[in-house]
Amino acid sequence: MFAKRFFIFCALVNLASVSLSVANGYDGKPLPLSASEKPEQLSGVGITEKLGAKIDLDLQLMNEKGQVVRLGSFYDGKKPVVISMVYFGCPGLCNFHLNGVIDTLKELDWSAGEKFEVLAISFDSHEGSELAAKKKESYMKIYNRPAAEAGFHFLTASEATIKKITEQIGFQYRWSEKTKEWAHASAAVVTTHDGMISRYLHGIMFDAKTFRLSLVEATNGKIGTLVDRIVWYCFHYDPQANKYALTAFRIVQVAAFFTVLILSFWLIPFLIRARRTVKSAS
Repeated sequence: MFAKRFFIFCALVNLASVSLSVANGYDGKPLPLSASEKPEQLSGVGITEKLGAKIDLDLQLMNEKGQVVRLGSFYDGKKPVVISMVYFGCPGLCNFHLNGVIDTLKELDWSAGEKFEVLAISFDSHEGSELAAKKKESYMKIYNRPAAEAGFHFLTASEATIKKITEQIGFQYRWSEKTKEWAHASAAVVTTHDGMISRYLHGIMFDAKTFRLSLVEATNGKIGTLVDRIVWYCFHYDPQANKYALTAFRIVQVAAFFTVLILSFWLIPFLIRARRTVKSAS
């Protein structure tokens, strides 16, 4: 009885969908866009990951104070640098992305400028330092760590420089005449102390633990506590989940290391006492 009722229900649903299609003028031909295809407005937009690639640190940009600065001036040879490609006049996605970065960094006990640097670089060559300064001021109020302002940098650049840095990062964007806005993707790009791309954190919302581990990874464990280093070693980055996941083999390695360490602390005193006993007996 249930199967019969279910069959009748499915038939009615199918009939209703066909009727709706006819009412809307659908002639049964395939739709022009498949699920695997990109809409025309997103053509040429996205991020191609270039892990391990080096960014040209000699590129010249302009900071929020209107001063020409070398990209390499933000790399001190010790701290990782997080880069967000945005444009300051963006009405939507860029704001969501920067909000997500700030909200995540507020969860960390580290502050910008202390353990890492943050660069928000505009890919719109028409934007200048005045707009960058306003953008920084608004986000520093949200971050609410006055001492960390020196670790945040809102930068603009010429079209030629923007083209170079976006190509090196793998950031593709295009101007939409229809919406009069830039079409682009969103990611925080973690780079090492010498400008090598270490990790891409895609999206507008980030997991604080993942962000922290990305920073630890970018320095090969040179920043953070001993626990941070052990956790980073036991995890590997899962690009599908956009987060770090436990690695069983590394867990076994760490467990074996601590087992040997504990046994050593227990055996060494025993061996020393045994050696002294043998000497005294002889």
